Amino acid sequence: MERVIIFDTTLRDGEQSPGASLTSQEKVQIARQLEILGVDVIEAGFPAASPGDAEAVTLVSQAVQRPSVCALARCHDRDIEVALKSLEKAAHPRLHLFLATSEIHRRYKLGKAKTEILRIATEKVSSVRKLINDVEFSPEDASRTEPEFLLEVVLAVVEAGACTVNIPDTVGYAVPEEFGTLIDFLASPIRGKNVIISVHCHNDLGLAVSNSLAALKSGARQVECTINGIGERAGNASLEEIVMNLHVRKDYYQCFTNINTREIYRTSRLVSSLTGIPVQPNKAIVGENAFRHEAGIHQDGILKKRETYEIMSPQLIGLPQSELVLGKHSGRHALSARLKELGLTLTEEQLERIFRRFKLLADRKKEITDLDLIVVAEEETIDVQPVYQLDYFHILSGSSTVPSATVRLKKGEEILEDAARGDGPVDALYKTIDRIIGLKPVLKEYKITAITGGQDAQGEVSVCLEINGAKVAAKGVSTDILEASAKAYLTAINQYLRKKTAPRKAGPAT
Repeated sequence: MERVIIFDTTLRDGEQSPGASLTSQEKVQIARQLEILGVDVIEAGFPAASPGDAEAVTLVSQAVQRPSVCALARCHDRDIEVALKSLEKAAHPRLHLFLATSEIHRRYKLGKAKTEILRIATEKVSSVRKLINDVEFSPEDASRTEPEFLLEVVLAVVEAGACTVNIPDTVGYAVPEEFGTLIDFLASPIRGKNVIISVHCHNDLGLAVSNSLAALKSGARQVECTINGIGERAGNASLEEIVMNLHVRKDYYQCFTNINTREIYRTSRLVSSLTGIPVQPNKAIVGENAFRHEAGIHQDGILKKRETYEIMSPQLIGLPQSELVLGKHSGRHALSARLKELGLTLTEEQLERIFRRFKLLADRKKEITDLDLIVVAEEETIDVQPVYQLDYFHILSGSSTVPSATVRLKKGEEILEDAARGDGPVDALYKTIDRIIGLKPVLKEYKITAITGGQDAQGEVSVCLEINGAKVAAKGVSTDILEASAKAYLTAINQYLRKKTAPRKAGPAT
């Protein structure tokens, strides 16, 4: 088992994603989390790009102690000077030099011959190596460079003092078998020279992770990657995918990392939040759906033995548990398990009725919520003959008025009326009902849904209440949202009162 160095470039290449600009303080916040995550190298920025980037590298250098802090620089004296200055306070500084080597870059971008590229690369690495111990060199667009010339460059910069040679697939052109062969070709002549071969793959053809893993099989021992795979164009190799591949398939790769996998999910969410780039739901490892199961066959398997449909546990990346999503593909087993989790004990007959209604509802809704389940279960198992009925209500509300409500309820032949103020019209309405009935429900969920169109559209209000530790839920429908709110609230309370006074029915638990 050999260790793979995780070089995180979220703060440099990742920030180059359109719209992903980070402030210096946000970079520091992410860097601290990357240190907790366990990355070995943090590429904090390209100091010559702007004063802000230089400041960020300096601040990150001060903020973290364990990882190496890396600054990127072209093979230009000014770039090198600014980068070295930004690293002065780093506990473990690294300078990352790069120079394009491919024929298309030599001809159209640099206007330089091979001999000149070789000379510049070796001179800059040699001079920088006298100033800093840890030097990395990248031949930009390596995957489109002639292999023989690329090897010549690699051997020259190693001789000049480079500690790490990074082979970038700058435009995502490589394919795994080809890239693996190239890495083996480059790594073989320098084995035993205490030099690390690294890779930096882009995802233009969706192969960044595959190419990186192929390179590791061929001898690379550092991977440059980003959280959530963000970066230029289609992004970079995803850190979480690289790490979890090595963890789950260590039998195949025979490699390990120092990453604390239980911090992966937290780090992913932090980067997504600060960059404003959402994680796609079906993203491997950290996507919303990565540990969610809807198909009935899958749910049944998961409930019997998790490993039937999960090759890694959600806890391994910092999630509390898998989720069985209830929808039209779900089966009776998953529904029964979820109802148990909600504290509902049912007879087989009740479960069968609820399952039929659940399937009908699932045909109309993409996903069934816990609130939906509670409402269906309550309606099927509780006598909903109302204890209290809404007779009248009036709301006084406006921009310069404290909202207040007057409510009249009927309890059998008895008429009950009261008034109260609230933070808003619904709050005032609910507080008045509470005063009349003498209960103190906690409103756990309140949701409004339009169920018809047009100006006279009907609205459906769903509520979930907790009363003395018991949860009840109900819905109310009206063209007046306040009336629908009152109906839903009162129905939930009636269900609680009926459940409280109803005799317990014998029956086997499901």
